[in-house]
Amino acid sequence: MDGTEGSAGHPGPAERSHRSSVSSVGARAADVLVYLADDTVVPLAVDNLPSLSAHELHRAIREVLQLPDIALDIFALWLVSPLLEVQLKPKHQPYKLGRQWPELLLRFTDAPGDDVATDEPSLQFRRNVFFPKRRELQIHDEEVLRLLYEEAKGNVLAARYPCDVEDCEALGALVCRVQLGPFQPGQPTACTLREKLGSFLPAHLCKRGHGLFAALWGRGAKAGTSEQGLLNAYRKVQEAVSGDSEREASLRTHYRAYLTKCHELPYYGCAFFHGEVDKPAQSFVHRGGRKPVTVAISLEGVHVIDNREKHVLLGLRFQELSWDHTSPEEEESVLWLEFDGNNEGTPVNKLLKIYSKQAELMSSLIEYCIELNQASEPAAPPESASSSSPPPTQRPQLRRQGSVVCSRIQHLSTIDYVEEGAPVGNLGPFLG
Repeated sequence: MDGTEGSAGHPGPAERSHRSSVSSVGARAADVLVYLADDTVVPLAVDNLPSLSAHELHRAIREVLQLPDIALDIFALWLVSPLLEVQLKPKHQPYKLGRQWPELLLRFTDAPGDDVATDEPSLQFRRNVFFPKRRELQIHDEEVLRLLYEEAKGNVLAARYPCDVEDCEALGALVCRVQLGPFQPGQPTACTLREKLGSFLPAHLCKRGHGLFAALWGRGAKAGTSEQGLLNAYRKVQEAVSGDSEREASLRTHYRAYLTKCHELPYYGCAFFHGEVDKPAQSFVHRGGRKPVTVAISLEGVHVIDNREKHVLLGLRFQELSWDHTSPEEEESVLWLEFDGNNEGTPVNKLLKIYSKQAELMSSLIEYCIELNQASEPAAPPESASSSSPPPTQRPQLRRQGSVVCSRIQHLSTIDYVEEGAPVGNLGPFLG
């Protein structure tokens, strides 16, 4: 697709209302509005906007924000609306893509014609999908860390990054520290948290009657265990000790702590896509229908997330899957994922069918991520007689039983088959 990096899906953190990034357009000059992760606006006065590239706009933003050169790799420009979001390549021209927006919506969304006609994208400065998580640990610039923190926080609060309650408490405690300052014993923190609950926890955990912070809504009620967990986590937030000024050192430390915690989430830094999967059939005569899902793709793999339940249905590293997509010309647009599994104890190949008009984008992104991973892998050392033992492998991270990040294959309807003599889980397209 000309004009996209292959990253599209539902917009994230604050559902963006229709808003334009170009306030006035002419042959020579225009005022461009670029939105940051915290919803602040960077106005840019530019010449010859129709031919201006994303790379040139990126450079102008970096100059205004006084960001270091590494920001060129960390961030990218995105076109975002309530219907579609697209990461731009440096060579692309945002103005021209904005003019083509209705065509992109018709091609990659199921939006009705009235919505297509009124939808208008905004230009946003976001994390680059292809920036490795490991490189984030090397960042020291406070403003860069702040922008990454704000974007990650927005994705957590919008439940784009599903988290267990314990992780929500830990992340919420760091937000408390950034926004409210160090924990002060004896202060009425419960009242403060009640007033700003949506700033610390995802909305689906803030609803009354859910259990989390439920005690806060009843006068004189005993504090709930989840509330106490957040307060305990807030109390335990470590303060920075540094030669820098106290404020700069502490905020930088807490931004990095938040990001490091988010790195434990397998879908951190993903591009998000909209799709549907088949529900398991309830009986031989009653089909299960479909459920909406979000497909999260990053340099590490693919995760299928249940939109309603806010948990992972399937998580696969690239070495664990094969994939292909069918184009709309052939039939309904579908992304196919193949992976190893079992059916009543018998090893089988499983096929998951993801219905989405963005299947082509997802397939292209998977292929490109694999290419980047292969290009970044160090060359294997030559074999020697003395190297008889295999190299140590990193142990997989332990997950809580029932964690939202664990796969729930039993909630999916897959096609299971056994093919004699055929390799299972080979990397690359498996159809055709």
